[in-house]
Amino acid sequence: MVTALKINGKTHQVDLPDDVPLLWVLRDEVGLTGTKFGCGVASCGACTVHIDGEAVRSCQVALSDVWGDVTTIEGLGTPDAMAAIQQAWVDNQVAQCGYCQSGQIMQAAALLAENPVPTDTDIDDAMQGNLCRCGTYPRIRAAIHDAAAKLKEA
Repeated sequence: MVTALKINGKTHQVDLPDDVPLLWVLRDEVGLTGTKFGCGVASCGACTVHIDGEAVRSCQVALSDVWGDVTTIEGLGTPDAMAAIQQAWVDNQVAQCGYCQSGQIMQAAALLAENPVPTDTDIDDAMQGNLCRCGTYPRIRAAIHDAAAKLKEA
């Protein structure tokens, strides 16, 4: 069955079974490999994307259950400029191995869209489902605070 999906502002026609996880549609069918496979059971957050601005685990969303526009890490910034949260990640040298970072950034972007001035507790609560094996949690929190400050200035 052919399904039309709007991903990062562009419509894609995919001919896949309804039960295929969005993660595999993004990676294998559309070629957007920034969204990572981590655990496959929505426990790690590496596959986090936005559907209509809501952070979701794409490994657990079936193609037939996609309810709106999808944004991946590739669609967060523009070709000429990173989003504030992406720039804060670079400025705070958050990434070590980098595997979880696209999911972390997407979760953080959703947090800032909902709560532009989060406290440490707000950040910890929002980010608790995104795991980082390298343990960069203090830098993640600092990057989110920096991005919030930059967005407030803008």
